[in-house]
Amino acid sequence: MTPDEDVALVEALRRGDEKAFAALVDRYHSSLLRLAMSYVATREQAEDVVQETWLGVLNGIDRFEGRSSLKTWIFRILVNRAKTKGVRERRSVPFSSLEGDGDENQPSVDASRFQEGGRSAGAWSAPPESWEGIPEDRLLSGETRMVVEEAIALLPAMQRAVITLRDVRGFTAQEACDVLGLTEANQRVLLHRARSKVRARLEEYLSAEPAGVGG
Repeated sequence: MTPDEDVALVEALRRGDEKAFAALVDRYHSSLLRLAMSYVATREQAEDVVQETWLGVLNGIDRFEGRSSLKTWIFRILVNRAKTKGVRERRSVPFSSLEGDGDENQPSVDASRFQEGGRSAGAWSAPPESWEGIPEDRLLSGETRMVVEEAIALLPAMQRAVITLRDVRGFTAQEACDVLGLTEANQRVLLHRARSKVRARLEEYLSAEPAGVGG
């Protein structure tokens, strides 16, 4: 939304415009749910967090000062609610492990894909597959999207949160940092790791021969 649209929507919410609120829920609900699941253990807990977030939006809209976009403010409420829920339930990922995800020292790409020794050390032995010859309808199919969603769901918590905001929701780097409380450097590393893992899974899927093809 543009700044003017942001202002108009805030004013509508303050007037109690139910259509404006419904449109806001339609726009962000699924992404809020996906992000909440990075912090809590079950979908039911995540749904509770999202409901608490919408109540927080309604109760707090009169105090919204516009220092950030409405979108960033809503997602920040979600993160705060999710962290509180995680502590209360004591079944979520410990906060101390969220930023590092426990794999700080692991390479983003499997080391076996690089050559060892000699003049070509460090060069690709198995470079990323080119997708140029893959039919567009396969790249855009529902099954391919499902593979991507499943790959994201398997990511460590904070990687999942960052890629959800950046690549699914379209947040800028600064917006993602503001919502998640990350430094720019941490956000960049987490996003790179997440994208590398998702691409690797997608590459594996796309390199396999589609069912029903061949002998």
